[in-house]
Amino acid sequence: MVGGKGIKTLDISIDKQGGQVGLVLDCEWAEANSEKNEDKTAAARRLDFQLGWYLHPIYFGDYPEVMQERLGDRLPKFSEEEKDLLRNSIDFVGLNHYTSRFIAHVPDSPEEGDFYKAQEMERIVEWEGGEKIGEKAASEWLYVVPWGIRKVLNYIAQRYNNPPIYVTENGMDDEDNETSPLHEMLDDKLRVVYFKRYLAAVAQAIKDGVDVRGYFAWSLLDNFEWAQGYTKRFGLVYVDYKKGLSRHPKSSAYWFLRFLKGGEGKNGKKD
Repeated sequence: MVGGKGIKTLDISIDKQGGQVGLVLDCEWAEANSEKNEDKTAAARRLDFQLGWYLHPIYFGDYPEVMQERLGDRLPKFSEEEKDLLRNSIDFVGLNHYTSRFIAHVPDSPEEGDFYKAQEMERIVEWEGGEKIGEKAASEWLYVVPWGIRKVLNYIAQRYNNPPIYVTENGMDDEDNETSPLHEMLDDKLRVVYFKRYLAAVAQAIKDGVDVRGYFAWSLLDNFEWAQGYTKRFGLVYVDYKKGLSRHPKSSAYWFLRFLKGGEGKNGKKD
């Protein structure tokens, strides 16, 4: 509700400036772990708990039905006035997306209180048939799954009347290996593959009709990660923390430069 009231207040000055107000959300794509209906339903439930929790009130005035059923009185109640204040109160959706997961139904009691138990599902990286969801990056949670971003973009478009979407974060990490020579740390082949494939998937989503307005790679520089400190490196540019924070472009930075200039893949070359 603070957001809804704040947006109404901001609208007065933003209209004069020609600005917009949006909401940024983090979301993994949730792919059913099998063809079983219970797994498909669990995957849909997972998306409601990730995206619907925030976007449903903003577009429809209330939480998703599955959340209301499972969480009951633990969810705040909106008055009709508050619902009207929330509906269509943003101009765009910002999406932070890195990876995807297979989702399997797990029959647990929603009353037990745990957030995941209320969803009756588990996030896994190996499909029921034995297939891994993608190649693993440095972080335990991050797998390279390009098709996931196309699916989540289409999901938002279809579920929420195709709002303007900005991909506000997308990228992968390497380990901070102090024993590796600099030239090896700069040769980030997997990151180049990651961006090629994810950007191709975003382009496919645009062809599907999704209103994607922009894309931001995470990240320009290696940085201090909120949960992992300096142990993981997400940057297109290597930062030497022991030598005055000197900066060295990685292979991915040069690839991205060619891509932005429109030179990627010209003259029959495959970078």
